[in-house]
Amino acid sequence: MQTSDYIAKDVKALSLNSTVKDAQNLFNKLTFTHIPIVENTIYLGAISEADVSTLEDTGRTLNEVRHLFDTFFADENANWFELLKEFAANETTIIPAINADKKYVGYFEISDILSVFNHTPFLNEPGAILVVSKPVRDYSFSEIAQIIESNNGKLLGAFVSQIEDEIAEITIKLNDPDLSNTIQSFRRYEYTILTGIHEDEYLKSLKERSDYLQKYLNI
Repeated sequence: MQTSDYIAKDVKALSLNSTVKDAQNLFNKLTFTHIPIVENTIYLGAISEADVSTLEDTGRTLNEVRHLFDTFFADENANWFELLKEFAANETTIIPAINADKKYVGYFEISDILSVFNHTPFLNEPGAILVVSKPVRDYSFSEIAQIIESNNGKLLGAFVSQIEDEIAEITIKLNDPDLSNTIQSFRRYEYTILTGIHEDEYLKSLKERSDYLQKYLNI
């Protein structure tokens, strides 16, 4: 799926000659957090609704407030994961798209890119979610895939969801008919199981054996 198919062009970018009032009027019509600024099709930056709303001299041109421009953007062929990262990092609802010549070609809207994400196998396919952790220097995605596939499972997606104190937390989506064996395999490879959507049958089994032993000792 090409994210370039989701580049929108229905809202025109502003120019350096546009006034603060022009920007304020456009924000009043839109739900955007930012509006791109271009000069002769070259992308210069984006100005935020939060900044524009504080400007009292509405007759000033945007060229006079260039210090307020944010400079985030994405390549027109950026993948959806890169775009999600840019949306989060810049707390924006749109990402200006540029081509190899730095020319502005349109913008990505967060709702469209989230729709792409929602149709990936990671969210759409049935399966289980595991969150495991291991020291950064010790884990590898090839090892994670090998553990899952050795238990006849299929890896649908995985990403590092957190790194803290040199410990990596990896979120895994997998299609696995026997999740308990996979969990045990992860433990043998010294991964810590943090959470799982399916019940951890390994812990359940240990509890049942413990209860049985306690009953036996009480006879």
